[in-house]
Amino acid sequence: MTTQAISANSARPVSVGHGLPPGAIALMLMLCVSWGFNQLAVKLALPDVPPMLQAMIRSAGALPVMLFIGWLRGVKFFERDGSLLPGLVAGLMFGFEFVLIFSGLVFTSASRGSVFLYTAPFFVALGSHQFLGERLSAVQWGGLALSFAGVALAIGVPQPNVDAKVLLGDLLVVGGGALWAATTLVAKGTRLRNAAPEKALGYQVAVSIPILGIASWIADEHITHAPSALSISLLVYQSVWVVGCTFVIWFGMVRAYSASKLSAFTFITPLFGVVAAYFVMHDTLTAVFGVAALLVIAGLYLVNKPDPKVTPDPNVPA
Repeated sequence: MTTQAISANSARPVSVGHGLPPGAIALMLMLCVSWGFNQLAVKLALPDVPPMLQAMIRSAGALPVMLFIGWLRGVKFFERDGSLLPGLVAGLMFGFEFVLIFSGLVFTSASRGSVFLYTAPFFVALGSHQFLGERLSAVQWGGLALSFAGVALAIGVPQPNVDAKVLLGDLLVVGGGALWAATTLVAKGTRLRNAAPEKALGYQVAVSIPILGIASWIADEHITHAPSALSISLLVYQSVWVVGCTFVIWFGMVRAYSASKLSAFTFITPLFGVVAAYFVMHDTLTAVFGVAALLVIAGLYLVNKPDPKVTPDPNVPA
């Protein structure tokens, strides 16, 4: 969820003249591996815990972790700073985002979901140009076209075991990516950008809990048997580590290093997801789908490549 992470962070000048030190590179690789495995963790837990209920448990488990980290850092969660209304709006979109993503992962494979979810920066770039007045360079427009071509190729390519349900799952995950982007635009274009990272994400996680609970109730979801140790450990991984910890680690790195250099590493996240799904769940991969995935990732890189004529902004979504 990197786009939300950067946009929620307050503006702060950072140095872009030097490369990342080895320690920061190693930490970023760890984050990308963690995020890439997330869709696979959802798929592996589905036999024991239904999707909406799984998402609600994840948010409920992550919230106290965020509050605890914020408390350690002295964050004033209840201070009036004008972020309440945009925070609630972002929370609504955050909740429905995961309704779409978790629903989509019921139908599509973890590898396909990993690629389509990270089309979010594609929508961020379009929305920033339309609503925030940010100008894109010719290279960035070329990246948008490349990403669009990759998504179209991946969705339209005939593959074994791909039917209308799988394509529906693909589109649901893409819709989740679009809502992720919309949340980023709200965070970037409102006073929510001045809130502490734990507070900005706290709004989203807290509001998502009742939304996901209602979605689970509407879908008549139930846990019919005791979840396995694997499923429980995957839920802990998603809530405590992915949502509760890695986002905070990311925020700290954005404050210390160049956001544009850090963002380049996030483009490899879908590749980790695809590779993990291939080895763990034996997802079927074809050469054409591999080309499509590379087109998406290459396009996202070009979209987020900083213009040398413009001073990089640490709040530009990655």
